Amino acid sequence: MNEEYDVIVLGTGLTECILSGIMSVNGKKVLHMDRNSYYGGESASITPLEDLYKRFNLPGTPPESMGRGRDWNVDLIPKFLMANGLMGLFEKRRFRKFLVYVANFDENDPRTFEGVDPKKTTMRDVYKKFDLGQDVIDFTGHALALYRTDDYLDQPCQETINRIKLYSESLARYGKSPYLYPLYGLGELPQGFARLSAIYGGTYMLNKPIEEIVIENGKVVGVKSEGEVARCKQLICDPSYVSDRVTKVGQVIRVICILSHPIKNTNDANSCQIIIPQNQVNRKSDIYVCMISSAHNVAAQGKYIAIASTTVETADPEKEIKPALDLLEPIEQKFVSISDLFAPTDLGTESQIFISRTYDATTHFETTCDDIKDIYKRMMGSEFDFEEMKRKKNDIYGEEEQQ
Repeated sequence: MNEEYDVIVLGTGLTECILSGIMSVNGKKVLHMDRNSYYGGESASITPLEDLYKRFNLPGTPPESMGRGRDWNVDLIPKFLMANGLMGLFEKRRFRKFLVYVANFDENDPRTFEGVDPKKTTMRDVYKKFDLGQDVIDFTGHALALYRTDDYLDQPCQETINRIKLYSESLARYGKSPYLYPLYGLGELPQGFARLSAIYGGTYMLNKPIEEIVIENGKVVGVKSEGEVARCKQLICDPSYVSDRVTKVGQVIRVICILSHPIKNTNDANSCQIIIPQNQVNRKSDIYVCMISSAHNVAAQGKYIAIASTTVETADPEKEIKPALDLLEPIEQKFVSISDLFAPTDLGTESQIFISRTYDATTHFETTCDDIKDIYKRMMGSEFDFEEMKRKKNDIYGEEEQQ
């Protein structure tokens, strides 16, 4: 423990685990600690089901109808990963024409622009050009491009078109859905990145109480745990480790629901994501529903887990989430949580402490990826290059094979 590290990471949430994996692959000496005895922090998957009942202070134990407790791995914060034809859902010619336009759009080839200037024409004007109705615009902006507000409508259209392209290409790649989800729940993801870090020499310590973050002349120099100090040049952590360097920026309500049936009107899908655009329920924020089932090894046979979430806007969050819960009825068991959302007030320029943001209400990884790229840039002074990381990984694996 009494050693010098390039980077110490506190907390094993997904953001922290991905960054520790990236730093290790970049040749940094990494120490990764968590006060909890399990991986995942706020993005853990809870098993067995009895532990979920305890966590939410529900009296008694799950009824026998829930099957074996060990068959359950329930995500506390659900997120789908975007994978990498077009939907038969909307047969309307106008929307189809718009999607064909997006598919053919190439920002390096002006012949594909059809009179649109990607750096100047707003998305609002592009929708007008294809004469799309409000419902289709809501769907496109919030479910395909994954925007959380309508601010994008008056921005240049290039970013939005590229987002819709990503969705379409991801959909084409897997046929039924553009999203990926790991068997046994999202808790597998932090562990996967933790293993990546360990392969590259990272050190992991769970169940480590963090007594103090040691600062000298305004800059982090180490972390004290159980009387020992591990020294470091940079520190990554989630907001719970540095309450004096973050500010509350809102709240999110999440309701984990156990169902004995698939969601109505989804063709009995064993997984789905539903996004209710804010316009349709007179809100400022979208409402998200993510549903998974025994097909993903996260629930007992014949059972489904649906998690509804949204950003809190009023003093009655449970009323705000009702439009989503109405889609899920009948609900066998509900677990309601309201969490504070924190953002760093210290960007790490002087202190070299780099703090992640709390996971928001979205059911996809868009905002988490943005946070990871932002922290990386602040730490390293350059943009994250995914291709370069892949090359480094292949170089090291190649060397191992030769040895």
